[in-house]
Amino acid sequence: MSRIGRMPITVPAGVEVTIAENNVVTVKGPKGTLTQALRPEMILEQEGNVIHVKRPSDDKLHCALHGMTRALLHNMVVGVSEGFKKELEVNGIGYRAAKEGKNLVMNLGYSHQVIVPEIDGSSSTTIISGVPAKDTTRIYSMPTFAKNLPSEVISRTPYWHTPTTNCCG
Repeated sequence: MSRIGRMPITVPAGVEVTIAENNVVTVKGPKGTLTQALRPEMILEQEGNVIHVKRPSDDKLHCALHGMTRALLHNMVVGVSEGFKKELEVNGIGYRAAKEGKNLVMNLGYSHQVIVPEIDGSSSTTIISGVPAKDTTRIYSMPTFAKNLPSEVISRTPYWHTPTTNCCG
């Protein structure tokens, strides 16, 4: 069996988990509500404040889905109870990140600013100034209850400005 898949998921106080038909799971907690349709082949058993994910057979597909289903469900429970946070450090002369209204405005060496609107499901982006040195260091963090939301925004950031190399003959 999958080591991750067979671990029980403990539901903390203040979090309510509802498992409907076809494994549509709704998790409500102090930070928000998440709903996700998990694969109907997986067996979800809720006993009090503990959830177990079981697989119907040792088929290759079911083995792969076992750990993934448990991880998705665990991330939903942790997200609505504690939340997730991603941090990004912006280094360089002239590179800045600032919060203007609900938008994150970044200067990344372009002639224009890169503006990232606040994403649904996230609380406000926090700008934390770093230690002043030769280069300005800014760290911004995006707290949210869905694990994938800040990752999507931060994963796009390197594409907004890729480093250039100077070749001198």
